[in-house]
Amino acid sequence: MEVKEEEREVEEQIERLFKGEGSEVTTLDVVPDQLRPVALRKTVSYIVCAVVFNDKEEVLMVQEAKQECYKQWYLPAGRMEERESIQEALRREVKEEAGLDCEPITLLLVQEQGPQWIRFIFLAKVTGGSLKTLMEADQESLQACWWDRKSPLPLRGRDILRLIEAGLQYRQAPGHQVTLPVELSCSYVVQRLVLTFTSQHQVWVLLVKAPAPHLPCAVAVKTHAVIWAANMVVQEAVPSSYYDHEVNTLGVLSLQHQGRQPGKTDGVCFNTLVALVPDRVQRNEDGDRVDWVETNQPPPVENPRYHWYKVQNEALREGILEKTKNSSIVPIQSLY
Repeated sequence: MEVKEEEREVEEQIERLFKGEGSEVTTLDVVPDQLRPVALRKTVSYIVCAVVFNDKEEVLMVQEAKQECYKQWYLPAGRMEERESIQEALRREVKEEAGLDCEPITLLLVQEQGPQWIRFIFLAKVTGGSLKTLMEADQESLQACWWDRKSPLPLRGRDILRLIEAGLQYRQAPGHQVTLPVELSCSYVVQRLVLTFTSQHQVWVLLVKAPAPHLPCAVAVKTHAVIWAANMVVQEAVPSSYYDHEVNTLGVLSLQHQGRQPGKTDGVCFNTLVALVPDRVQRNEDGDRVDWVETNQPPPVENPRYHWYKVQNEALREGILEKTKNSSIVPIQSLY
Protein backbone atom coordinates (compact mmCIF):
# COMPACT_ATOMS: atom_id res chain seq x y z
CA MET A 1 0.00 0.00 0.00
CA GLU A 2 1.36 3.41 -0.97
CA VAL A 3 1.91 5.74 1.97
CA LYS A 4 0.95 9.37 1.42
CA GLU A 5 3.64 11.93 2.18
CA GLU A 6 1.56 13.51 4.97
CA GLU A 7 1.03 10.14 6.66
CA ARG A 8 4.71 9.34 6.32
CA GLU A 9 5.37 12.56 8.21
CA VAL A 10 3.04 11.36 10.98
CA GLU A 11 5.01 8.10 11.20
CA GLU A 12 8.21 10.12 11.50
CA GLN A 13 6.63 12.23 14.23
CA ILE A 14 5.66 9.10 16.17
CA GLU A 15 9.22 7.80 15.81
CA ARG A 16 10.53 11.06 17.31
CA LEU A 17 8.11 10.83 20.22
CA PHE A 18 9.22 7.23 20.79
CA LYS A 19 12.79 8.54 21.14
CA GLY A 20 11.67 10.95 23.87
CA GLU A 21 11.70 14.00 21.61
CA GLY A 22 8.96 16.60 21.33
CA SER A 23 6.81 18.19 18.65
CA GLU A 24 5.25 21.65 18.55
CA VAL A 25 1.59 21.84 19.52
CA THR A 26 0.05 23.64 16.54
CA THR A 27 -3.56 22.40 16.62
CA LEU A 28 -5.96 21.67 19.49
CA ASP A 29 -8.60 19.18 18.41
CA VAL A 30 -10.72 18.69 21.53
CA VAL A 31 -11.13 21.71 23.79
CA PRO A 32 -13.43 22.72 26.68
CA ASP A 33 -16.11 25.35 26.21
CA GLN A 34 -14.13 28.03 28.04
CA LEU A 35 -10.51 27.83 26.94
CA ARG A 36 -7.97 29.97 28.76
CA PRO A 37 -4.18 29.56 29.03
CA VAL A 38 -3.15 28.05 32.35
CA ALA A 39 -1.17 30.11 34.87
CA LEU A 40 1.38 28.52 37.19
CA ARG A 41 0.56 28.81 40.91
CA LYS A 42 -2.82 30.31 39.99
CA THR A 43 -4.77 27.75 37.97
CA VAL A 44 -2.17 24.96 37.92
CA SER A 45 0.40 23.68 40.39
CA TYR A 46 3.41 21.61 39.30
CA ILE A 47 5.40 19.69 41.90
CA VAL A 48 8.91 18.31 41.39
CA CYS A 49 10.22 15.44 43.51
CA ALA A 50 13.71 13.90 43.55
CA VAL A 51 14.63 10.30 44.30
CA VAL A 52 18.40 10.32 44.91
CA PHE A 53 20.58 7.42 46.06
CA ASN A 54 24.19 7.18 47.19
CA ASP A 55 26.56 4.27 46.51
CA LYS A 56 25.07 2.34 49.45
CA GLU A 57 21.55 2.67 47.96
CA GLU A 58 20.59 4.96 50.83
CA VAL A 59 18.01 7.50 49.76
CA LEU A 60 18.24 11.26 50.26
CA MET A 61 15.66 12.57 52.76
CA VAL A 62 14.91 16.02 54.16
CA GLN A 63 13.39 16.98 57.51
CA GLU A 64 10.43 19.32 57.17
CA ALA A 65 10.40 22.80 58.66
CA LYS A 66 6.73 23.55 57.93
CA GLN A 67 4.55 23.70 61.02
CA GLU A 68 1.98 21.15 59.80
CA CYS A 69 4.67 18.47 59.32
CA TYR A 70 7.46 19.78 61.56
CA LYS A 71 10.41 17.37 61.97
CA GLN A 72 8.88 14.73 59.73
CA TRP A 73 10.90 13.38 56.80
CA TYR A 74 10.18 13.37 53.09
CA LEU A 75 11.86 13.26 49.70
CA PRO A 76 13.16 16.62 48.42
CA ALA A 77 10.12 18.13 46.71
CA GLY A 78 8.37 21.41 46.11
CA ARG A 79 6.38 23.62 43.78
CA MET A 80 7.77 25.01 40.58
CA GLU A 81 8.15 28.76 40.34
CA GLU A 82 7.38 31.07 37.45
CA ARG A 83 9.81 31.05 34.49
CA GLU A 84 11.50 27.83 35.65
CA SER A 85 12.00 24.77 33.56
CA ILE A 86 11.05 21.50 35.24
CA GLN A 87 14.73 20.51 35.56
CA GLU A 88 15.65 23.90 37.02
CA ALA A 89 12.93 23.53 39.64
CA LEU A 90 14.26 20.10 40.59
CA ARG A 91 17.82 21.36 41.01
CA ARG A 92 16.64 24.33 43.08
CA GLU A 93 14.50 22.24 45.43
CA VAL A 94 17.26 19.71 46.10
CA LYS A 95 19.77 22.51 46.72
CA GLU A 96 17.45 24.45 49.04
CA GLU A 97 16.22 21.46 51.03
CA ALA A 98 19.21 19.12 51.05
CA GLY A 99 22.24 21.36 50.31
CA LEU A 100 23.29 19.21 47.35
CA ASP A 101 23.70 19.92 43.67
CA CYS A 102 22.02 17.37 41.46
CA GLU A 103 21.23 16.46 37.89
CA PRO A 104 18.11 14.56 36.80
CA ILE A 105 18.77 11.14 35.32
CA THR A 106 15.28 10.40 34.06
CA LEU A 107 11.65 11.05 34.72
CA LEU A 108 10.43 8.10 36.80
CA LEU A 109 6.75 8.74 37.10
CA VAL A 110 4.05 11.37 36.64
CA GLN A 111 1.18 11.68 39.11
CA GLU A 112 -1.82 13.93 38.58
CA GLN A 113 -5.07 15.04 40.14
CA GLY A 114 -6.41 16.75 37.06
CA PRO A 115 -4.56 19.56 35.27
CA GLN A 116 -4.53 21.70 38.42
CA TRP A 117 -2.07 19.40 40.30
CA ILE A 118 0.72 17.48 38.58
CA ARG A 119 3.79 15.95 40.22
CA PHE A 120 6.94 15.04 38.28
CA ILE A 121 9.09 12.44 40.04
CA PHE A 122 12.70 12.14 38.90
CA LEU A 123 15.57 9.81 39.56
CA ALA A 124 18.54 12.13 40.08
CA LYS A 125 22.23 12.00 41.01
CA VAL A 126 24.41 14.18 43.26
CA THR A 127 26.97 16.33 41.45
CA GLY A 128 28.23 18.49 44.31
CA GLY A 129 27.42 20.41 47.46
CA SER A 130 27.31 19.20 51.05
CA LEU A 131 24.54 17.62 53.07
CA LYS A 132 22.47 20.20 54.94
CA THR A 133 22.91 20.14 58.72
CA LEU A 134 20.82 21.43 61.63
CA MET A 135 23.17 24.40 61.81
CA GLU A 136 21.85 25.41 58.37
CA ALA A 137 18.15 24.94 59.18
CA ASP A 138 15.83 27.45 57.53
CA GLN A 139 12.24 27.73 56.30
CA GLU A 140 12.93 25.25 53.50
CA SER A 141 14.00 22.36 55.73
CA LEU A 142 15.72 21.55 59.03
CA GLN A 143 18.35 19.14 57.71
CA ALA A 144 18.98 16.29 55.27
CA CYS A 145 20.19 12.73 55.67
CA TRP A 146 20.85 9.49 53.83
CA TRP A 147 18.27 6.91 54.92
CA ASP A 148 19.00 3.20 54.74
CA ARG A 149 15.22 2.51 54.46
CA LYS A 150 15.40 0.26 57.55
CA SER A 151 16.12 2.58 60.47
CA PRO A 152 13.04 4.15 62.09
CA LEU A 153 12.24 7.53 60.55
CA PRO A 154 9.01 9.49 61.06
CA LEU A 155 7.72 10.03 57.53
CA ARG A 156 5.46 12.85 56.43
CA GLY A 157 3.69 10.45 54.12
CA ARG A 158 4.03 6.81 53.15
CA ASP A 159 3.35 7.64 49.50
CA ILE A 160 7.09 8.18 49.02
CA LEU A 161 7.85 4.51 49.72
CA ARG A 162 6.39 3.61 46.33
CA LEU A 163 8.46 6.34 44.70
CA ILE A 164 11.65 5.12 46.37
CA GLU A 165 10.89 1.58 45.22
CA ALA A 166 10.36 2.83 41.66
CA GLY A 167 13.78 4.47 41.79
CA LEU A 168 15.44 1.31 43.04
CA GLN A 169 13.79 -0.76 40.34
CA TYR A 170 14.93 1.61 37.63
CA ARG A 171 18.52 1.53 38.91
CA GLN A 172 18.50 -2.25 38.85
CA ALA A 173 16.59 -2.78 35.59
CA PRO A 174 15.42 0.33 33.71
CA GLY A 175 11.81 -0.12 32.66
CA HIS A 176 11.93 2.64 30.08
CA GLN A 177 14.48 4.72 28.20
CA VAL A 178 15.93 7.87 29.72
CA THR A 179 13.17 10.48 29.47
CA LEU A 180 13.65 14.15 30.29
CA PRO A 181 11.36 17.12 29.60
CA VAL A 182 11.73 18.82 26.25
CA GLU A 183 11.67 22.63 26.29
CA LEU A 184 8.80 23.41 23.93
CA SER A 185 6.12 25.90 24.87
CA CYS A 186 2.44 25.14 25.38
CA SER A 187 -0.37 27.30 26.74
CA TYR A 188 -2.55 24.52 28.14
CA VAL A 189 -2.31 21.11 29.78
CA VAL A 190 -2.60 18.90 26.72
CA GLN A 191 -2.60 15.17 26.02
CA ARG A 192 -1.32 14.32 22.54
CA LEU A 193 -2.38 10.80 21.64
CA VAL A 194 -0.63 8.04 19.80
CA LEU A 195 -3.97 6.23 19.98
CA THR A 196 -3.56 2.68 18.74
CA PHE A 197 -5.65 -0.33 17.89
CA THR A 198 -3.79 -3.61 17.40
CA SER A 199 -4.88 -6.96 16.02
CA GLN A 200 -2.93 -9.92 14.63
CA HIS A 201 0.36 -7.98 14.46
CA GLN A 202 -1.31 -5.08 12.65
CA VAL A 203 -1.44 -1.55 14.08
CA TRP A 204 -3.78 1.31 13.36
CA VAL A 205 -3.32 4.87 14.67
CA LEU A 206 -6.17 7.36 14.96
CA LEU A 207 -5.48 10.60 13.08
CA VAL A 208 -7.26 13.91 12.67
CA LYS A 209 -7.62 14.69 8.96
CA ALA A 210 -7.33 18.49 8.79
CA PRO A 211 -5.64 20.81 8.24
CA ALA A 212 -3.21 17.93 7.53
CA PRO A 213 -3.22 14.40 9.04
CA HIS A 214 -1.94 14.64 12.60
CA LEU A 215 -2.09 13.01 16.03
CA PRO A 216 -5.05 14.21 18.12
CA CYS A 217 -4.35 16.82 20.80
CA ALA A 218 -6.93 17.26 23.57
CA VAL A 219 -6.94 19.89 26.33
CA ALA A 220 -7.39 18.47 29.83
CA VAL A 221 -10.44 19.66 31.79
CA LYS A 222 -10.22 20.48 35.49
CA THR A 223 -13.19 18.24 36.41
CA HIS A 224 -11.39 15.08 35.24
CA ALA A 225 -7.99 13.43 35.24
CA VAL A 226 -5.50 14.69 32.68
CA ILE A 227 -5.62 11.33 30.87
CA TRP A 228 -9.40 11.59 30.53
CA ALA A 229 -8.60 13.66 27.44
CA ALA A 230 -8.02 10.36 25.61
CA ASN A 231 -11.56 9.28 26.46
CA MET A 232 -12.91 12.54 25.06
CA VAL A 233 -11.19 11.88 21.73
CA VAL A 234 -12.55 8.32 21.53
CA GLN A 235 -16.05 9.51 22.43
CA GLU A 236 -15.87 12.04 19.61
CA ALA A 237 -14.38 9.70 16.99
CA VAL A 238 -16.21 6.40 17.63
CA PRO A 239 -19.19 7.23 19.89
CA SER A 240 -21.17 4.02 19.19
CA SER A 241 -18.18 1.83 20.06
CA TYR A 242 -16.95 3.78 23.07
CA TYR A 243 -18.59 1.61 25.74
CA ASP A 244 -17.42 -1.56 24.00
CA HIS A 245 -13.76 -0.64 24.44
CA GLU A 246 -11.31 0.30 27.18
CA VAL A 247 -9.24 3.45 26.68
CA ASN A 248 -5.87 2.73 28.32
CA THR A 249 -3.29 5.51 28.55
CA LEU A 250 -0.21 3.32 28.90
CA GLY A 251 2.23 6.08 29.74
CA VAL A 252 4.21 9.13 28.65
CA LEU A 253 6.50 8.90 25.62
CA SER A 254 7.80 12.43 26.12
CA LEU A 255 6.93 15.59 27.98
CA GLN A 256 7.00 19.22 26.79
CA HIS A 257 7.17 22.39 28.87
CA GLN A 258 8.73 25.83 28.58
CA GLY A 259 7.40 28.34 31.06
CA ARG A 260 9.48 31.40 30.24
CA GLN A 261 6.38 33.58 29.70
CA PRO A 262 4.20 33.35 32.84
CA GLY A 263 0.50 33.04 32.07
CA LYS A 264 1.21 32.35 28.39
CA THR A 265 3.46 29.29 28.23
CA ASP A 266 2.79 27.60 31.58
CA GLY A 267 1.18 24.58 29.95
CA VAL A 268 2.47 21.04 29.59
CA CYS A 269 2.05 18.64 26.69
CA PHE A 270 2.05 14.93 27.51
CA ASN A 271 2.84 12.84 24.45
CA THR A 272 1.16 9.59 25.39
CA LEU A 273 0.73 6.08 24.08
CA VAL A 274 -2.91 5.00 24.31
CA ALA A 275 -4.37 1.59 23.53
CA LEU A 276 -7.99 1.11 22.48
CA VAL A 277 -8.81 -2.42 23.63
CA PRO A 278 -12.07 -4.29 22.97
CA ASP A 279 -14.05 -5.14 26.08
CA ARG A 280 -14.52 -8.88 25.74
CA VAL A 281 -17.43 -8.83 28.18
CA GLN A 282 -20.24 -7.15 26.26
CA ARG A 283 -23.93 -6.79 27.03
CA ASN A 284 -27.05 -5.95 25.07
CA GLU A 285 -29.55 -3.18 25.80
CA ASP A 286 -31.21 -5.34 28.47
CA GLY A 287 -27.92 -5.87 30.27
CA ASP A 288 -27.63 -9.51 29.24
CA ARG A 289 -24.19 -10.81 28.39
CA VAL A 290 -23.61 -11.47 24.69
CA ASP A 291 -20.83 -13.28 22.88
CA TRP A 292 -17.94 -11.11 21.83
CA VAL A 293 -17.06 -11.35 18.15
CA GLU A 294 -13.54 -10.40 17.14
CA THR A 295 -13.43 -8.33 13.94
CA ASN A 296 -9.65 -7.83 13.66
CA GLN A 297 -10.41 -4.25 12.65
CA PRO A 298 -10.62 -1.01 14.63
CA PRO A 299 -14.13 0.28 15.38
CA PRO A 300 -15.54 2.29 12.48
CA VAL A 301 -15.00 6.03 12.67
CA GLU A 302 -18.27 7.96 12.79
CA ASN A 303 -16.89 11.48 12.90
CA PRO A 304 -15.60 12.73 9.52
CA ARG A 305 -12.81 14.65 11.28
CA TYR A 306 -10.99 11.38 12.05
CA HIS A 307 -9.71 8.28 10.31
CA TRP A 308 -7.73 5.17 11.17
CA TYR A 309 -4.30 4.94 9.55
CA LYS A 310 -2.77 1.48 9.19
CA VAL A 311 0.94 1.71 10.07
CA GLN A 312 3.10 0.59 7.14
CA ASN A 313 6.57 1.11 8.60
CA GLU A 314 7.54 -2.33 9.90
CA ALA A 315 10.03 -1.08 12.51
CA LEU A 316 7.51 1.43 13.86
CA ARG A 317 4.77 -1.21 13.91
CA GLU A 318 6.98 -3.57 15.91
CA GLY A 319 7.93 -0.73 18.25
CA ILE A 320 4.30 0.10 18.94
CA LEU A 321 3.43 -3.55 19.51
CA GLU A 322 6.34 -3.94 21.93
CA LYS A 323 5.44 -0.83 23.93
CA THR A 324 1.73 -1.63 24.09
CA LYS A 325 2.58 -5.12 25.32
CA ASN A 326 5.24 -4.21 27.89
CA SER A 327 4.31 -0.60 28.74
CA SER A 328 8.03 0.27 28.64
CA ILE A 329 7.41 4.00 28.98
CA VAL A 330 7.09 6.50 31.82
CA PRO A 331 3.97 5.66 33.87
CA ILE A 332 1.34 8.32 34.51
CA GLN A 333 -0.86 7.75 37.55
CA SER A 334 -4.15 9.48 38.07
CA LEU A 335 -4.86 10.21 41.76
CA TYR A 336 -8.11 11.95 40.89
